[in-house]
Amino acid sequence: MVVVVFINKGFGMKKVYVAMSADLIHLGHLNVLKIAIEYGEVTVGVLTDAAIASYKRLPYMTYEQRSIIVENLKGVSRVVPQTQLDYVQNLRLLKPDFVVHGDDWKTGVQRATRQRVIDVLAEWGGELVEPHYTKGISSTQLNDALKSVGTTPDVRLKRLRRLLSVKPLIRVMEAHSGLSGLIVEKAVVEKNGHTHEFDAMWLSSLTDSTMKAKPDIECVDLTSRLMTVNNILEVTTKPIIYDGDSGGLPEHFVFMVRSLERLGVSAVIIEDKIGLKQNSLIETGNTQQQASVEQVCHKIKEGKQAQVTDQFMIIARCESLIAGAGLDDALVRAEAYIDAGADGIMIHSKSKTPDEIFAFCDAYSDFERKVPLVVVPSTYSQVTEQELSDRGVNVVIYANQLLRSAYPAMKKTAESILENERAFDALDFCMPVKEILSLI
Repeated sequence: MVVVVFINKGFGMKKVYVAMSADLIHLGHLNVLKIAIEYGEVTVGVLTDAAIASYKRLPYMTYEQRSIIVENLKGVSRVVPQTQLDYVQNLRLLKPDFVVHGDDWKTGVQRATRQRVIDVLAEWGGELVEPHYTKGISSTQLNDALKSVGTTPDVRLKRLRRLLSVKPLIRVMEAHSGLSGLIVEKAVVEKNGHTHEFDAMWLSSLTDSTMKAKPDIECVDLTSRLMTVNNILEVTTKPIIYDGDSGGLPEHFVFMVRSLERLGVSAVIIEDKIGLKQNSLIETGNTQQQASVEQVCHKIKEGKQAQVTDQFMIIARCESLIAGAGLDDALVRAEAYIDAGADGIMIHSKSKTPDEIFAFCDAYSDFERKVPLVVVPSTYSQVTEQELSDRGVNVVIYANQLLRSAYPAMKKTAESILENERAFDALDFCMPVKEILSLI
């Protein structure tokens, strides 16, 4: 619920509109507000979490927190939500006499937004006021500084649910070490005026086992895997989804849930398989058996009862399509797992095309009760995020690509040194020493 504060400035006072995200209030914001006050009664449109997440990272503070801060800034008469990056909806609703914005948006990706503001204001004779942009202030630098401080388990734990509530699709990349976690944390691409980055990290049992040169058969115990988790937690701030394999016995799963939740991990995914684990993507000889629906539901219920907060998520991974049980079995299981308390469903496939995943998604859309839907397009990698989102997928996990790309590069470097009996010829495969020294 948005708290709107009105201050009576007198009859006939001009209406002024200012929009801001207000996640990190700095001198530039205060300068804009100072000028806005000179033109009349100031309404601030605080961008919602969804509006901000549509073009860049999720804000550190929630919309409610940011609104309270802005309401208490000098000269602000009221606060309203701006649910879109575009101003048009709020401007037509409020019909302000003036909009105040720094002149930094005259060029670059915001130029089109600026022109729409001018066009809409012209409908009732409004005016755009553009004070000079405050130099020496960089939101990017402030955000980097905030990241360097780190985060807390409680803040990180809650972040995945926040993302799911405001973004149509969550993009998750595997991390298997502190260094790979840093790559996931810092990877950014500017595309069509929007910032593209990974929203969360996947702690895969496959990549963690491979990094330890062990087979992916659950032979790396929880204590060892939690050391990897902790290495990543120490140098990153993004939420973590943990690959819990089968979760073990219900009693063991309870311990896993409590350990992960205490560390600040946001979710665990457990698969509905029994017996000695085999990786689901093995081409031949995969005789892995599925657990009964009752066994999996019991484990989910035990895990949900064990967690301390309501923010931690238990996601059930359905192997029916891989085990050959078919679509109908997958749908029956998904419905049962949701009824047992699962906070999400991961539907897995090793098909070379996304067709059977799409078929599941289409049927899943008819469920009376749905939870976030998770997919891992390792074998059907040609599918795009937009195609998955259009089918109702909420989370896409890139489960092993960083490790798979690192291995051939390291192998090529080692072979080059052996072949040439010197390191010079391998330099093309290596990052400069000065870059690796400044990375951390």
